[in-house]
Amino acid sequence: MTPELDRDFEGLPAEALIRQGLADLAAGRESIGSLLVQIGAPRLRLLDVPVPAAVDIDADRRLYHLLGLTHGNEAHSQYNSRIRELVSFERALERRVWGRRRQGGKLAEK
Repeated sequence: MTPELDRDFEGLPAEALIRQGLADLAAGRESIGSLLVQIGAPRLRLLDVPVPAAVDIDADRRLYHLLGLTHGNEAHSQYNSRIRELVSFERALERRVWGRRRQGGKLAEK
């Protein structure tokens, strides 16, 4: 991860979960975070987040199953909550990255 992107991550909703998910994914560990990163991979890649090319296309189902093992009947609400965390992270990161890119373009034009 670039230093700029590392700074962009700071203070975002679910920052720790996404950072751990990236580390788990790189290490080949299945976790809530690594599955969320795989689910969000297309959007995260657009924001220059280093998500490996090979991701599980069934990550959403695997996440639901994993949550079912630990939360039983609450798996559905837990799944929805985790997806909302991912989306909040993506939106906040998008604002920072696109803002930085716009700022960089304005500086380059001067």
